Amino acid sequence: MTDQSGAEWRKSRRSNGSGGECVEVAGNLSGVVLVRDTKDRDGGTLTFAPTPWRAFVDFAKQIPTG
Repeated sequence: MTDQSGAEWRKSRRSNGSGGECVEVAGNLSGVVLVRDTKDRDGGTLTFAPTPWRAFVDFAKQIPTG
């Protein structure tokens, strides 16, 4: 289990907040990226290694929106 006490959570700049489908990401911890549901912050956290997380984000940026 990863110590999350120093996690600095942020919400996506693209999040409009009205749909309730937001996640928060903490990328400031050494060797891990944490992801959680904004609506249920105590409901659990996903843990990713930085390289696969970056690959996911890069892929997601290529998907057209709207």
